[in-house]
Amino acid sequence: MDRYHALTIDWQDSALTSEVREYRPDQLPEGEVTIRVAYSGVNYKDGLASVPDGKVVRGYPHIPGIDLAGTVIASSDSRFREEDEVLVTGYGLGVSHPGGFSQMARVPADWVVPLPKGLTAFEAMALGTAGFTAALSILRLEENGLRAGQGPVLVGGATGGVGSWAVALLARSGYTVVASTRKSEEAGFLKELGAAEVVSPEELLLPNGRPLGSEKWAAAVDPVGGSYLPSLLGTIRYGGAIALSGLTGGASFEGSVMPFILRGVSLLGIDSVQCPMDKRLAVWKRLGEEWKPGPLAELITHRIVLDELPGELRRILQGQARGRAVVSLL
Repeated sequence: MDRYHALTIDWQDSALTSEVREYRPDQLPEGEVTIRVAYSGVNYKDGLASVPDGKVVRGYPHIPGIDLAGTVIASSDSRFREEDEVLVTGYGLGVSHPGGFSQMARVPADWVVPLPKGLTAFEAMALGTAGFTAALSILRLEENGLRAGQGPVLVGGATGGVGSWAVALLARSGYTVVASTRKSEEAGFLKELGAAEVVSPEELLLPNGRPLGSEKWAAAVDPVGGSYLPSLLGTIRYGGAIALSGLTGGASFEGSVMPFILRGVSLLGIDSVQCPMDKRLAVWKRLGEEWKPGPLAELITHRIVLDELPGELRRILQGQARGRAVVSLL
């Protein structure tokens, strides 16, 4: 491949623009592994990288895309060989390093994960950072003691990438899932993923800012954060936990210590970016085995091409996304 194309975010005439540009392989960044990218997924952070106040990218021009899957075409690291199928999520990809919205990528070898047996490149990106984050959230909750049969598990922002995969993976594991969304028209979609019930975020709020309410949820997966988090904390059952991974609802909240000291509730921070490689490999192994997407990959995702990315990035920032968009770069 003597030329490749990539979505590029850049300043032009005092405005941030998005356009597909052509590059040469000698313009690739430093790194030990060069990858022919087959697919990438669209994430909320990618949307933030495309707007001036996103506070994700420090310099432009920039190629976003915080995950990718494809085939190694060159490697100076003995762990990877030509034609190996691989994936990359997190680290600096698409933030401080050119990302996955590109037909070619070059990355540090320490970022690269062999494609798990049982997963295709498309399935890996149907999951992508969102599915990985959902799976990591569930594993952390289980490490905290969560087991099926203890009560309903709430999933916030359930129509988004993390939320929709959390609903599906929890249901597949035998949990009773209650999905929270403002999009009442998507109740059928969420029940098809495995939700037993669909509620609006307003139904979760405790009246008059009370710190504690009735104990409803055995646990919660929260990719939203913000003003609803204190009410969630106040309705988690004794010894339960919330796995918090996102900030689409805001980066700050005002809460009470009461859920922590009276009910032993835990707030678990979920970081998919710098997740250690041993845990990263374990999560992806599980995603290739008992949590293999199968038909869910097509149900949760829709496919787009590079030229359609700017519109998709706008939709995800406006809260209009449903499930996952997967970019085909073949």
